[in-house]
Amino acid sequence: MVLQDRNPQTLTVTEDQRAWVEINLDALGRNVQQILSILQPGTALMAVVKADAYGHGVIPVAHRVLAAGAQRLAVATSQEGMTLREAGIAAPILVLGAIHRRDEIEAIANYHLEPTLCTPGQALAMSEVLADLGETVPVHLNIDTGMSRLGTPWQDALAFVQWVQGLPHLELASVYSHLATADDPDPQFMACQDQRFQAVVAQLRSHQIHPLALHIANSAALLSDPQLHYDWVRAGLAIYGLYPAPHLAAKISLEPVMTVRARITQVKEIPAGTGVSYGHRYVSDRPITLAVVGIGYADGIPRLLSQKMAVLLRGQMAAQIGAITMDQLMIDVSDFPDVEPGEVVTLLGQDGKRHITAEAWANLIGTISWEILCGFKQRLPRVYRDGAS
Repeated sequence: MVLQDRNPQTLTVTEDQRAWVEINLDALGRNVQQILSILQPGTALMAVVKADAYGHGVIPVAHRVLAAGAQRLAVATSQEGMTLREAGIAAPILVLGAIHRRDEIEAIANYHLEPTLCTPGQALAMSEVLADLGETVPVHLNIDTGMSRLGTPWQDALAFVQWVQGLPHLELASVYSHLATADDPDPQFMACQDQRFQAVVAQLRSHQIHPLALHIANSAALLSDPQLHYDWVRAGLAIYGLYPAPHLAAKISLEPVMTVRARITQVKEIPAGTGVSYGHRYVSDRPITLAVVGIGYADGIPRLLSQKMAVLLRGQMAAQIGAITMDQLMIDVSDFPDVEPGEVVTLLGQDGKRHITAEAWANLIGTISWEILCGFKQRLPRVYRDGAS
């Protein structure tokens, strides 16, 4: 097992490390293979590695998903794409976010990234800068079929595509859209968006316009409807081992890739009637053994989980008590004999036969598992595990 930060520098895990995030690269590879096993013939996998690979560490994740069979990567910003190129990643990289500034366009060209175009004005600006540079780049056109976020309205798609085709230094690589309700058990609006997308594609073909690829499916859509696979699918959450919705869990077998652990830093006995942590939200109704754990909301543990969550200690649940603080939280270890500082607790992940999931945390505080994964800060070192370590 090795400890690795965002740079490729490798450190040794030490017993005084207070908290860390473990990333199981073998599980990541198996998740990719599970996804590939259900794709329609001719459909390729684009692995979404934006936001530092959803908090998992973009460089090790990118290497592993490509080795496992993903053919392309997707990021949110040009800077994220540059980070991958500087790490030696040669695969095609789609930038999903809107690009406007000249320096961003220059980075797109210099680092051989593939930008998304959302509006005619954006396309014109990119063409003009690329003309100055003497460069031509593949571009991907985002068509808004109902997400009401980035993209040209689907009713205007033909004119937009024709406009882009008429501009120099832009090569049409793909036309895509994004689904707003793919994780909903009711497929009605997802089907509506796909019908709009198909109408756009039919218009393009009637005008002899044939993009390299079409894509609309995110993780939820690729699991729910094979008809949405088209040429590429953009998988994010699923490659990290989580299901976008409970009703999709039977489709394939995924393994959570991330585990979060921390050490107990102090153990103390407190009498009945003692308040714990800020605001004394918790007051002991009996003498208890309290343990302080060296991790808090500055590391990514949502403060809203205060007195709602538990951790795993020695394979059993231990309740968290009092308000979670910036760097620490407290647990009740009264049922665990001889607990000592240095013992490891599991906050997310498996210990023995029990496990705690990001979905469980999200359900407790009314958010989504994506936010939980992306919330773990970089002051928590990432520990990468694979069969060779």
